[in-house]
Order: sequence, then structure tokens, then C-alpha cells
Amino acid sequence: MTTPPTATAHAATAEPSLGAAHASIAVPRGKSWLRSFLAFSGPGYLVSVGYMDPGNWATSLSGGSQFGYTLLSVILLSNIMAIVLQSLCARLGIATGRDLAQACRDYYSKPVSMALWLICELAIIACDLAEVIGTAIALKLLFGIPMMLGAVITALDVFLLLTLMNRGFRWLEAFVISLLVVIFSCFIIEIALAQPAVSAILGGFFLPSKDIVTNPAMLYIAIGIIGATVMPHNLYLHSSLVQTRNFDRTEEGKKYALKWATIDSTLALMLALFVNASILIVAASVFHATGKGEVAGIEHAYELLAPALGVAMASTLFAVALLASGFNSTVTATLAGQIVMEGFLHIKLKPWIRRLTTRALAILPVIFVIGYYGEQETGKLLVLSQVVLSMQLPFAVIPLITFVSNKAKMGKLVISRGLAVACWLIAGIIVALNVKLLADTLLG
Repeated sequence: MTTPPTATAHAATAEPSLGAAHASIAVPRGKSWLRSFLAFSGPGYLVSVGYMDPGNWATSLSGGSQFGYTLLSVILLSNIMAIVLQSLCARLGIATGRDLAQACRDYYSKPVSMALWLICELAIIACDLAEVIGTAIALKLLFGIPMMLGAVITALDVFLLLTLMNRGFRWLEAFVISLLVVIFSCFIIEIALAQPAVSAILGGFFLPSKDIVTNPAMLYIAIGIIGATVMPHNLYLHSSLVQTRNFDRTEEGKKYALKWATIDSTLALMLALFVNASILIVAASVFHATGKGEVAGIEHAYELLAPALGVAMASTLFAVALLASGFNSTVTATLAGQIVMEGFLHIKLKPWIRRLTTRALAILPVIFVIGYYGEQETGKLLVLSQVVLSMQLPFAVIPLITFVSNKAKMGKLVISRGLAVACWLIAGIIVALNVKLLADTLLG
């Protein structure tokens, strides 16, 4: 697993990440901080979409209804991990001009690189699975469309992505941010309606329980939350998106770009923290506190929200936010799939072909579960997909930390020894939790 002899030459001649979108967005030089902030705002919000997709809804709803506010500490920990890891992705893309998939292909032997690609593709399919289920549920709740048909309809989102990309990358970013505003607004209202106890929320955030590790059911949900929050494909995505800005590729220009890219992703992920925490808080205050810990999933929660809160609008807002989340997630998952395939394999597929292929692989298990077990079992499949994502996470995190710790690759943007230790600690926590879950599953 050392650098192949041809890696340097290959890196020098490789095409830039995201092709035509690369360095397509102008960045002001020597202008006000506000113009710089606005110029670099966007990639972080596209990345944050993956941190509040339907998979997050399933794990947060399940955690809140079963265990109250206890797992808020896991959401906070996951978000801190996410902020650190996404800042590393921005650093890699800006310092080297390579996304994580390209960097893996340059650095590792072909068999290792292929294995990493296959693992990442499985992660994207697992993520897409969550989006199919979430969007299908939202379509059923809002318009009465059967879930089987709703799952098939989700494949049409490829045309939405193509339209946005043809108009320019800023149009894509504007669309995503607009839907994020819808999700954020819906949950501000939901929190106001639920009126949760502030002391219980603070206790959940800052007083973690040992039961998270000792209780297998709670651990399963906790690992699902980590898998739903820190997503493997987001690490590949962010390292590419930061390269859409046309900053100076000098040492000073890279430092300038890194500063604003980190601010962008940190603010965006704080928004994701609010949304994920809000889902769990609403579930804890509305369901767990009233003895309804048996809430099985998104659809069940929708049915109970309005009667519990006494406001018919509560359920509708919930479904609207879910639909916005599903649409947003499909856009970013498609981009991640394109980046991964081009970076690892140098294979360019038309976006609609790539999208329909990935979506078909996600739709098939959903149709099977609905047809064989019934729609009520899709919630379990949703949570399982997030645990699968968590299992695949180390295979993206470990290469990322390896690269940004390498001075020969990163130059003066290499991370400090202290930050490297913190990053390896994060990787260790992720691996340890996964090993514990596997042990409990196999021995239980």
C-alpha cells in the first residue's frame, strides 16, 4: 500500500474533479469578508444534506421514541466528528487538487483501490436506499401514492439534477439551500409546538449515559446515528466540491480558500445538528414522554404527531420536511456517485445513466421488502441501511487521515500532530463501536 511509481505522473495528467464545474465559480480577490463568505458558501450545504437525509430521520425518531433524550449526546458527538472530518476533506481537495477518490487511486495499489471503490459504491447504494424509502413515504403521506409506485417515481429525480447542472453549479447550490430552509423552518415550528423541557435537552446533550454502550438496542441505534450522520460518500463529495471555486492555486490562495471553506462547512453542519437534534427532541417529547416508545418509524410518527400536539399542521409540516430532505439527498448522492466512479475508475458515464443504475439497485430491495413483508417493514430497512453506512465509514476515514497527515502530499497545509491524534481517535471510536456491534450481533 505504497505509492505506485507512476502515481505522480498519473496525478499530473489526470482530469480535474467534476470536469466542467471545476474552478467555475469566481472568487473575489482582496474584497470584503462578506463577498468572500458568499463566494465560498455552497459546498458545505450540499454536504450537510447527507447529514439530515431520511436515514437520519429514522435513527433519530427511533432513538427519541425509545430512549428519550439520551442519544442527543451521540448526535452531538457525531456532529463534532463530522465537522472535523469534513474540514479534512476541504483541506485535501484544496491542497492537492485531488478529491478523495482520486487520491486513493494515486496512492494505493490497484487491488486496494478497487476494494475501496466497491465499498464506497455499497455505501452510496445504502444511502440511496434510505432516500428512496424516505421520499416514497413522504409521497404517500402527502399525496396518497402507494409506496411501491412512489419508490419507482423517485428514479425520475435524475431529470431534476440534469436541469440544475445545465444551468450552472450555483443553480444547484441555490436549489439545495432553498430546500434546507424549508426543512429548517418546519422543525422550528415543530419544536415550538412540542414545547420540550430545556433541562432534559441539556442533560441529553452533555450528560451521556453508560447505557449507550452496555444496552445492545441503544448501541444499535447509536451506531445507526453515527452512520447516518458521518456518511462515507460525503467525504468524497466535499473534497471535490471545494474545487469548484476559482481561487488562486498559490500557497496563500490555498490558505485563504481553506479558511472560508471550513467556515462554510462548519456553519452548514451546525444547521444539520439542529435538524437531527430536533427530530430526536420531538420524538422524545411527544412519544417517549407519553409512553409511546413503540413508535416504529416515520409513517407511524406522522400519524401520531397531529393528535399528540393537537395541531393538524404538525403532521403536514413533518411530511413536507421529509419530502424536501429526500429530494435534496438524491441530488448530492448522484454527485457523489459521479465523483467516486470517475475518481477511482476514470470511467465517465452520462449522469442519467449513472443515476438510474444506482437508483435501480436501491429500488429493488425496497420493492422486495414492500412486496414480501409489507410497507410497515421499510422502517427497519431504513435503520439497517444507516448501520451498514457506519460499517463502511472506516474505509473512507482512514485513507483521508492518512493523506492529510502526509507532508509530502499536503505541503504546508498538512495537519498538525495534535489534530492528527484527534482524528485518529475519531477513527478509533468509529471502529470500536462497529466491532462492539458486530460482537453483540454474532454472539447474541
